[in-house]
Order: sequence, then structure tokens, then C-alpha cells
Amino acid sequence: MNDLYNNAVGHWVIVTIAIALLLFTVLTATAYTVWFERVALGRIQRRPGPNRVGPFGLMQLAADGVKLAFKESFIPAKTDKVVYVVAPAIAVAAAFLSWAVIPIGLWYDVQYWIADLNIGILLIFAFSSLNVYAIVLGGYSSNNKYSLLGGLRSAAQLISYEMALGLALVPTFMIVGSLRLQDIVEYTVTWGPYHGPLPLIILTPVGFVIYLMAAVAETNRAPFDLPEAEQELIGGFLTEYSGLKFVMYYLAEYVNMITVSALAALLFFGGWYLWIVPPVLAFLGKVVLFLFLYIWLRGTFPRLRYDMLMRLGWKVLLPLAIANVVVTGIVLVALQG
Repeated sequence: MNDLYNNAVGHWVIVTIAIALLLFTVLTATAYTVWFERVALGRIQRRPGPNRVGPFGLMQLAADGVKLAFKESFIPAKTDKVVYVVAPAIAVAAAFLSWAVIPIGLWYDVQYWIADLNIGILLIFAFSSLNVYAIVLGGYSSNNKYSLLGGLRSAAQLISYEMALGLALVPTFMIVGSLRLQDIVEYTVTWGPYHGPLPLIILTPVGFVIYLMAAVAETNRAPFDLPEAEQELIGGFLTEYSGLKFVMYYLAEYVNMITVSALAALLFFGGWYLWIVPPVLAFLGKVVLFLFLYIWLRGTFPRLRYDMLMRLGWKVLLPLAIANVVVTGIVLVALQG
């Protein structure tokens, strides 16, 4: 296997197969995340949810996918046609590219990733920031005032929470001394008789809370879903999209949810480590737990007012994130001194 991987052709064969498997896995996971959300929201709202197509409604997503694929895909009059088509492609490409550097624990001492970069988390931030271009360009090119307002709201929201999101992770980087995701997962401590990996939420609980709130806002999910806001903006930047172009935005949103959940598991909950649980099941279980948290938030909290959203980002989360970095630095210097 090592000989094949070290060979130039063999290396690209393995990488191509890995990319294909990753795309299939993420696409399948996205479909069943939507099913999971519908079922969980149904239970929260005391209704059955999808239960007609296939056993337990598991084939509902396939039926929806066929319907959307064959739905008329129109382009409204007086739109910027090139930008209108390219914008959803940017969203879905940025969502999938983040998975190039996310490591996955397959089994004990067996992990795989497409690209092992020592600045992996920075690359994910760079890809995720492309999402704002996709939404703003989609809103601008639709020639619709509701779409434009949705795009502008999204830009303001992402800028407001991007800094808090990044600063929330700085204490983790300071403690581990690396930006490489695998190093963060494998961070070990020796506390008395215990020697092994440590979930970093124990050392940076404030950073986790800030990350969680900022990440939900960054993915435009309830209660921070103001760029869509059906009651005020009809559907925001999605108003003029239909068919496959709508599916691409929809797909990007759910892939981003899975990415944020996987990062939370890797950065704060020890990734694939969980006592005697097989690594791949441990990682999957943690990701599903965070996905359920997303769904629970949607089913429980009302949408924030826009001024409350801005105030939370600039006056609460950002100062708290800066204070968290300063306190972590002081503690680290004190312990090392």
C-alpha cells in the first residue's frame, strides 16, 4: 500500500478514489440530514413527519430530489444571467472544498484526509468565507428587491460573526500549538494516572459556546436565518431560484451544517476518540449530536430581530472572544513561567 501511495500515479489514483468516496458519503449524509431534520422537527411539533415514501419515510428525499431535478428551471427577466447561474455553483463548491482538509478517523490508528495541511483550519475559513459571495451575488443578480435585501443581510451577518468565530478558536490553537486538525484531535495530557487524549472543551468552554453561536449564524440557520426570513423577505436571496439552482443552495446549506458539526467534534470533543467506541462510530455519533442541536435550535427558538442579531455579534460575542484570548494567554504564560 505504501509503495502504491508513494508512486506518482498510484498516489493520484488513491486520491481520486478518496475524493469520489468522500463526495458520495457527504452527499448521502446531506440527504439523510434533511430526513433527520424533518423527522425531529415533526416530533418536536407533535406531528408524524415524513412516513409515506419507503420504510420510515427514508425514500422521501429521493422523491424530492427527482421532483426538483425535473422542475422547470427558469431565469427571470432582466437578471444578470451569468452571475445568476454561477452564484449557486460557488456556494456548493465552497461547501465541498472544506472537506479536503478534514481528517476522518476510520479505525484505531487509521485516519485519512485528502490533503494534510498544517494550516487546514485556515483553509476551511477561507472556503467558508466564499459563501458570502455566493449569497450576495445571487441576491444582486436576481433583479428582485427581496433577494437583494437578503443578500445584504447575509453579508452583514457573516462579517459580524466571522471575527468572533475565528477568535473563539484561537485559545485552542494557543493550547495545542498547531493549526493542524489532526494535532488538535490528538492533543494528549498527563494528569496523575491519566495519560491520553483530552476533549478541549474542558480547557476552552467559553470558546466552544462562542464557536457554537457564531457557527449557527455563519450557516444562516435558525434563529439566525434572517437572509431568508420568509415572513419578511419571502425567501430572501432564494426568492427567484428554482429547480437545480435552488437545490445547489439547499445542498450547500446542509453540507455547511455537517462541516460545522464535524469541526465542533474535532476541535472541542476529541474527534474520533471516545473510550472503547470504534473511532468511526464515535466521530459519527458526535457529528449527529451537533446536527440534532441545530435542529433543536430551529424547533425551539424564534428568529432574532435584526438589531438583536447585530448587537449579539458586535457587543457580546466579539468582546467575549477577545477577553477569552487574553485570559488564555495570561494563564498559559503563568503556567509556563
